[in-house]
Amino acid sequence: PQKYVPRFASELGVSEEVKQKANEIIDVSAEQGLLSGKSPTGFAAAALYAASLLCNEKKTQREVADVAQVTEVTIRNRYQEQIEAMGIHG
Repeated sequence: PQKYVPRFASELGVSEEVKQKANEIIDVSAEQGLLSGKSPTGFAAAALYAASLLCNEKKTQREVADVAQVTEVTIRNRYQEQIEAMGIHG
């Protein structure tokens, strides 16, 4: 999923901080074995969505879904898994 982050981030117009946070979320999720069998584009998109919220650069699920060409449902599902992996509840 990391290889999609820079492209999606630039299309969304988010900061370097959001990009780094998204990669961190992907790394932690990968360590916990969440990546297997999941779409890398959806995973990257959800990580960027989560990172944008954490960095107060709010993007809607729709905006992120459009850029990544995945559904909002995919983003919601991956986002839930990722924030649990990160130990963030919210």
